[in-house]
Amino acid sequence: MRFGLLTIWLLFLLALPLNAKKERKPGYEPLFGKAQAAYKVTSSSLKGATFYLVSGHGGPDPGCIGKYQGHELHEDEYAYDIILRLGRELMKRGAKVHFIIQDAKDGIRNQAILKNSKRETCMGKAIPLNQVARLKQRCDAVNALYRKDKGRYKRAIFIHVDSRSRRNQTDVFFYHAPGSSKGRVLTRELQRTFQSKYRQHQPNRGFDGSVSERNLYVLRNTAPVAAFLEVGNIQNAQDQKRLVIPNNRQALANWITEALVKDYKRNK
Repeated sequence: MRFGLLTIWLLFLLALPLNAKKERKPGYEPLFGKAQAAYKVTSSSLKGATFYLVSGHGGPDPGCIGKYQGHELHEDEYAYDIILRLGRELMKRGAKVHFIIQDAKDGIRNQAILKNSKRETCMGKAIPLNQVARLKQRCDAVNALYRKDKGRYKRAIFIHVDSRSRRNQTDVFFYHAPGSSKGRVLTRELQRTFQSKYRQHQPNRGFDGSVSERNLYVLRNTAPVAAFLEVGNIQNAQDQKRLVIPNNRQALANWITEALVKDYKRNK
């Protein structure tokens, strides 16, 4: 009997490390801000995937500017908030994420009006005002990381906000590099996912976001398969709701994440 109890006790002790391994460790990313820096890895659906997340403009360049209830909406601030939310969702699913544009102070924010700053850096380096130099800097940063990262699935995501006539309401639309078959597959998956979400949440509205090739500098000059998203017209009152309502920014991040999980499973 004593031997039996001892055997059971030893087996219990041996089992403890195995059980501990099954528990996913919590993560911590200071860029998310104090309130959301800690996160839990809730699944392994993106384990092995690497993402390079790039929000448009930043530093000395705020991007396009819209007017909303007496306030200015700056493209770089809203693109950055969506990128942070997207990165957090990807990391919760086990992905490796690089934030190319960073702000040491502004984490994920739940305000409607996101105050503009010029603190953003390209991974700690000052962002040039010159457009070509600015774009080259972030492409070089992506490519340097891409060469070091292991794994087969690597994707770059660029998020911008468009500026058109106030009357021109637009859906989210998607670009990929000319001739990129994998880029086309990725952006079409994003489009399908958004179409599905609009059918679910706004069944009578429809979704007109398009997919197309575009000869953009960042798409031509980055090594990973890439998708470039324009998330709305910063001048249009309806599109502004997509930006100023925090839950809508989170929904964009969630839907993009869902599409990326599908794309990863297809290419795994």
